[in-house]
Amino acid sequence: MQRVRRFIRTAHLLLGLSLGALFVVLGISGSLLVFYQEIDAALHPEIKITASGVAPGWNSSVWDTSLTTVRRQWPDRNGAWRFEVTGKPGPIPARYQPPHAGHHGQRIMVWLAPDGARVLREAVWGSYAMTWIYDLHMQLAAGPAWRDVVGWAGLIILVLLLTGLWAWWPKGSWRKALRYKRGASSLRTLRDIHKLAGLASLPLLLMLVVTGVMLALPDQSNAVLSQVTGPVDETPSPQSAVKNRPPLSISTALAIAHRAMPEGRLAWVEAPGQSGGTFMVRIQQPGDPSYRFPHSYVFVDQFSGAVVGLQDSQRASASTIVNNWLHPLHDASLGGIVLRFLVTVVGLVPPVLFATGLLRWRRRQKGEIRPNRRLEL
Repeated sequence: MQRVRRFIRTAHLLLGLSLGALFVVLGISGSLLVFYQEIDAALHPEIKITASGVAPGWNSSVWDTSLTTVRRQWPDRNGAWRFEVTGKPGPIPARYQPPHAGHHGQRIMVWLAPDGARVLREAVWGSYAMTWIYDLHMQLAAGPAWRDVVGWAGLIILVLLLTGLWAWWPKGSWRKALRYKRGASSLRTLRDIHKLAGLASLPLLLMLVVTGVMLALPDQSNAVLSQVTGPVDETPSPQSAVKNRPPLSISTALAIAHRAMPEGRLAWVEAPGQSGGTFMVRIQQPGDPSYRFPHSYVFVDQFSGAVVGLQDSQRASASTIVNNWLHPLHDASLGGIVLRFLVTVVGLVPPVLFATGLLRWRRRQKGEIRPNRRLEL
């Protein structure tokens, strides 16, 4: 047993030295992203416009006005325009989705005045601070192919955390194992800080790492879920039938979608481009844990008004329900300000763990403790 414990301690040390810096980058960038909308608004005062009255929702004409504004300003952009329903009176966030670019393509972010009649700001995704940090966190700011690298590295970081717990697990007194010894040597102090910071943050770190891995590796995660809890529901991607008639207004499409899910809260509405796309209405149904990115969709034919696709989170499979919880857990959006604050703080723990572990290892290498002493982390 002692040999196994020594092996676990050595593995923990080597994993920490090799992946510690990456853990630091992911932790700090994740902390910033918990409040990324608030930070971005503070960095760009042009979109900090207050508005009175009721926030626009299902029956507002502001969505048609906003679509007219962006199409008039950029007539050559013939892809889809997606508008966010923030639930608060104020600027209207929108994003342009180039044709065939996919969700993670070169999106263009736009903010409109509260009445939708004026553009306040335009920026390409990744060209400004908070989206660069988002890409750093998701794919090390090195392109979509690196998302897999982050995902697999996350699995190794999970092993790092678990080996740290195993290496610490006391054989005797728990009180002694949890003690912080005042006035001790610098090596003991570094060990105690490393130990207590790791233990205090471990539950949330495990949650963040597991959800992050599943978000970064969706295909692999879904394959495992399918074997354990059943198949994952696929989001429809229908097309509109080409008709010799003008496309519907957003207001008309929203009325149709609202009838399909009358209890839902409107979260996003996407107007299709000049191709055969559909109106995509994203809705938060009762019980959906995600406010900003809920998991119910109504797809409306842009010419006939027929509902050509529907996904309801209230009828989701067990595996899809698991997936629906990943994002709100990972960004702490479901727990209110308390959970967001805790996750922000926990994201700053990896630098502490890396620094204390590295300093203690370097001092041991310099012979500050006897070479034949049992490895302690």
